[in-house]
Amino acid sequence: MEHWLKELQDHADSNIVIMLVGNKSDMCHLRAVPTNEAHAFAEKNNLSFIETSALDSTNIEEAFKNILTEIYHIMSRKQIADHATHESPGNNVVDISVPLMTDGQKPNKLQCCQNL
Repeated sequence: MEHWLKELQDHADSNIVIMLVGNKSDMCHLRAVPTNEAHAFAEKNNLSFIETSALDSTNIEEAFKNILTEIYHIMSRKQIADHATHESPGNNVVDISVPLMTDGQKPNKLQCCQNL
């Protein structure tokens, strides 16, 4: 697992979300890796971890929800950070252009509200 994880981290985007999935959890009698060992490996390597079984549909949907939630959080933080770096301090001014009336005058507040 360590070799595969290193390969993935070396060749993938830095924002990649990795989840360790223990499959075939319905076959406990044939288990090769104890749950606590897999969980410890995932925790040590900052990975999500879940055990699944396609046979009885255990945690299949949850695995997808978890990974999509992590991707969403990463993308949200990235978008907020990108927005913060492109915005100058004190630049919270919104430019609103007011159309001229047919007589060339700007409308009063009441007329503006009625146009909405």
